[in-house]
Order: sequence, then structure tokens, then C-alpha cells
Amino acid sequence: QLQLVESGGALVQPGGSLRLSCAASGFTLDYYAIGWFRQAPGKEREGVSCISSSGGTTRGTDSVKGRFTISRDNAKSTVYLQMNGLKPEDTAIYYCAARSMGLLVRVCGLSPSDYDNWGQGTQVTVSS
Repeated sequence: QLQLVESGGALVQPGGSLRLSCAASGFTLDYYAIGWFRQAPGKEREGVSCISSSGGTTRGTDSVKGRFTISRDNAKSTVYLQMNGLKPEDTAIYYCAARSMGLLVRVCGLSPSDYDNWGQGTQVTVSS
């Protein structure tokens, strides 16, 4: 089974930056679209950003456009989320996931229900 491990979460002040990493173990992830999602306490999990298997297509939710950038290094089996200009409302557990089933495994999407393999999450807290 493809396993994903997130890292890079931390406590950061508003306006700060973090880079999250999502590393695959057991298998390379160059065949799959990868998404970053987040879930704040008491709220539903939401799509943050995604990237196609080739890296040629990316999408981001409106609240993070211009601040967050997703990228991937398939040779390292790693996907990154560079987060700049962090706001308190960005506080959440951040998850990466691979779209590993069905006919659209290479296609970037922001719906959590489209993704099948999930990491354990990493906590991002934005507070002064």
C-alpha cells in the first residue's frame, strides 16, 4: 500500500511561512495526483491545493491563492506545500492524500472524497 507521511507543521506567527512535505514510502507517487487538505476543529475537511501526477496542473482553493504553492519532485517521491503569509484561520491539521483508485488517478481535484490514501496529518498553528 502506498503510504504518505507529512512533516513540517509548526507553530508560526501570522505572516510567517512554512513548507510542508509529503513523502511516499513503499512506492513512488509519480503515477498519482496529490492533494493537500486541512481540517480545523469543528469543521469539515477541505481541499487546499492539488497537483496532477505530472505536475502540469495545479489548483488551489480561493482562500489560499497567491499565498500557497504546491509542487512535486517525483524523483524524491515528495510533494511540497509552501505556505506564505499565514493567517490564524489557516490553523488546522494538514493532510496529504493520493488519488490512487479509479480512472482519474492522474487528475488534480479538491474533493476529499476523490482521494484514497491519506497521511496521518501534521499540525499547523498560526498564532501570535
